[in-house]
This record gives sequence, structure tokens and C-alpha cells, in this order.
Amino acid sequence: MKIQVDLMHFQTLNEKIKACDDDVITLDNCIGQRYIAAGKKTGSVVINGTPGNALGAYLDGCDIVVNGNAQDACGDTMNKGSITVHGSAGDATGYAMRGGAIYVRDNSGYRTGIHMKSYMEHVPALIIGGKAGSFLGEYQAGGYIVVLGIGYENGDVVGRFCGTGMHGGKIFLRTDKTPWDLPAQVKAAEAKKSDMDEIAGYVKEFCKKFDQSYEEIMSSKFFVLTPDTKNPYKQLYTEN
Repeated sequence: MKIQVDLMHFQTLNEKIKACDDDVITLDNCIGQRYIAAGKKTGSVVINGTPGNALGAYLDGCDIVVNGNAQDACGDTMNKGSITVHGSAGDATGYAMRGGAIYVRDNSGYRTGIHMKSYMEHVPALIIGGKAGSFLGEYQAGGYIVVLGIGYENGDVVGRFCGTGMHGGKIFLRTDKTPWDLPAQVKAAEAKKSDMDEIAGYVKEFCKKFDQSYEEIMSSKFFVLTPDTKNPYKQLYTEN
């Protein structure tokens, strides 16, 4: 099914998507409609244009492909499925995601991966091809965030306050230097083979989607950031 979106109200658009049983739904000329494919369990949605906030919120198995940029809160609290963005994504990408995978070809905004978490077999992954803004992985509680820094090999791949409040999961940065202002509660170490094995499948899928060299990327230097269990965050929400 193809839907010519244009100026269609987001509620009307989402009702059409929900009512359609086709395996593939294509949206042409999307111009900022919100909540597209929220909670969708099956099939795939191909978006030509720019979807609005909360694309794929509570996604539960559907695969979404965006041929363009995505706005804020892409993949908000998603459970399963995938979101592939052939462009950049806005702030709070992967907000509280708890499963599935998000692949962003270019950059992501502030607070990418905030409140990410995992539960039993559900382990979310967020792969950013370019760089991420400040507060990457804020309050992260599980899952993987990978920033490949493609095109930024000689510069910073993240903004300030990376890992603030982090108490679970891992952040992988393809870079020759760690962020200068890491909080004391976050450890940084050069990634070992065992670390890289954990993200190899995600990086391979990223390279397949966006025509990048898997061998070149995986042979680069990575740092892995993890919370320091011996020095956890204390008194974060209380004065006592």
C-alpha cells in the first residue's frame, strides 16, 4: 500500500496505517507527521520524507526505513523491531528503548539513548554512524550505544556530559580519545576483542545498510564506557 501523505493530519495517517494489513506500507512526501507506526507489531513501513516526533514509539516488531531525516524521540520506548534512518536523527533518539535496534547513518542530537534499558533477552542497540550530541547515554541502564564517528575521525564524536547517570549497559566510541569530561562514575577502556564481539553483528548490519566497510570500521580503535560499580552514583535524587 502507498499513501501520499502531504498535509494529511497525523491522526488520519496513523489510522490508515493501523487499518492496513499489507506487509509493506510506503509513505510518500511525509512532512513532519508524528507517532508514525507507534506500537506496530508486524510488516514494514518505508517513509520517503521527514517523519515527525516519536516515530516508532512503542514499536513492537515492525521494521521502519526512513529515506531522509528523523525528528526527536525516534524509537521512544520501542520493544522490538528496527528503525533505519538514511540521514540524521534528532534529540532523544532511542529514548527509554528496551529492545530492538536503531541504525542512523549520520548524526544524532542531544540525549541520544537516554534511559535505555534491557530486560532478560531484550537488549536494545543504537548505532550512530556519525557523531552524537551532549548527554549521550544519560541514565543508561542497559543495552548498547555505538558511535562510529564516520567523517569525524580527527575530532570529537560526542558532545559534553557523556554517560551522566549511567548505571548499566555499554557505550562504544570509535575514536582515538575518550571524552574529556566523563563523570567519575564512568570507566573508559580501550575495547578488547571480547567487547568488539558483542557489537560485531550490529556493526555488520549497519555497514550492509549504508554501504560502509565493515573491516575498516572494526579494525579501528574503539573505547568502551561502562559504569563503575565500585563508585556508583549516590545521592543523585536526594540530599541525604
